[in-house]
Amino acid sequence: MQRSDRIWVGTSGWSYPTWRRHLYEGIPARRWLAHAAETFGSLEINGSFYRQIAPETYRSWRDQTPRRFRFSLKGHRFVTHYKRLLDVERSIVMLRDSARGLGEKLAVVVWQLPSNLSADLPRLDGFLAALRVWPDVRHALEPRHRSWFTGEVEARLADARVAVCLSDAPDFPIWRTVTTDLVYVRLHGHTRKYASSYSRPHLRRWARDARRWAAAGRDVYVYFDNDAEGAAVRNALTFRAELDAVRTGRTARANSSGGRAFKTSPLRTRARRAMPTAFSR
Repeated sequence: MQRSDRIWVGTSGWSYPTWRRHLYEGIPARRWLAHAAETFGSLEINGSFYRQIAPETYRSWRDQTPRRFRFSLKGHRFVTHYKRLLDVERSIVMLRDSARGLGEKLAVVVWQLPSNLSADLPRLDGFLAALRVWPDVRHALEPRHRSWFTGEVEARLADARVAVCLSDAPDFPIWRTVTTDLVYVRLHGHTRKYASSYSRPHLRRWARDARRWAAAGRDVYVYFDNDAEGAAVRNALTFRAELDAVRTGRTARANSSGGRAFKTSPLRTRARRAMPTAFSR
């Protein structure tokens, strides 16, 4: 199992037959999760977006993974795409109760919004209030419509300690902001969604940002969702190597060459000042 300081790196899902030659050569399918958990420090559960997973399945996944391993869980689409965040407390409770089998290994739940859902502050307020029924995990929101990218939304997420999911894809915009002591990143493929591979310089820029966030006392979760052709496995391993290189200073020259920086808003500066110097999970 690999983890770097406060940074967890993994893939979005793990049960892909096409990964036999990328990760699972000679390994039976029943051992895929255990092997992926030995390779990465965290994995994102994607099946929970499409269906209700049985509690005993979650317990089995917990038992197959190392003690310090962490899962993230994708919130069910009934909440985000069918109910569109309205009147969803009961559905959140259902998912919470099913996922309790993961125990302390469940770190974050990420809620992916539809790309055609534009910003609606009362709708958001109701959803954030509903999330209070699940206080023992962290939550991240992945908005895919640019209208959400405002100071008003940022302030509400910061107050609720909900992270913005920094989500890179070719067909929807990325919101380059950090709202709390959790940073959640999903890399879907920069040029071909779910398929294209990230270049090493691109991964190096993300690694520098991840190190900077971790140095500020934030927990950072980075998942590669470009799984269609196995790039997620290769990119996650390369990204982890870049994290090590940044830590040891081997990319100091690259650091001075630039790369797009994430903005630091007055709002987030105030939020950081209000944070304790050490964060608990």
